[in-house]
Amino acid sequence: MKPVPQATPLRKAPVQRRSAERLTRILDACADLLDEVGYDELSTRAVAVRAGVPIGSVYRFFGNKRQMADALAQRNLERYSERVTERLEEAPKGDWRTAMDAVLDEYLAMKRTAPGFSLVDFGNQIPVGARDAEPNHRVADRLTDLLAAYVGRAPDEALRRTFLVAVESADALVHLSFRMAPEGDEKIIAETRELLRAYLARVLD
Repeated sequence: MKPVPQATPLRKAPVQRRSAERLTRILDACADLLDEVGYDELSTRAVAVRAGVPIGSVYRFFGNKRQMADALAQRNLERYSERVTERLEEAPKGDWRTAMDAVLDEYLAMKRTAPGFSLVDFGNQIPVGARDAEPNHRVADRLTDLLAAYVGRAPDEALRRTFLVAVESADALVHLSFRMAPEGDEKIIAETRELLRAYLARVLD
């Protein structure tokens, strides 16, 4: 199982600090507007107005709103990885149950608080390319790279497959929990946690 490539790259990567700050404003505006108007009504012009930048600045980075949403999904994954890494630095080494709690808890926290996340997520709600580049594959690959050393396992095909099954299962159940309640149904989330622990115990204990 080969690592999945990242999402579509920017048209032009920011080099200077001013350019990077402009890109941040564009993605922040995109996230806010997704919550307000949804993906269908999202437009590059509206994003430019909200971000306070010329429309040409948006097109410097993105060819269309799909690429912009894709970049937002990639930024979500980067921020999620950072949050999980911070949690792992505080956790006892080798305690995979604590690690999995951090993985699930940080996902739930972003689901509840990150602008635009309910629509874009890591790309699950808006298609991001061919099947072998599906967002859950990217998430599973990232978690494999983050957690392999922590749980004392090689980041091999078997571990990638294990985390992919865990990510796909958790993703489906978390989405179910948020269909049941605005902040996520706590009983379904608890069942999700137990399901993940039972499945991963077969491999990680």
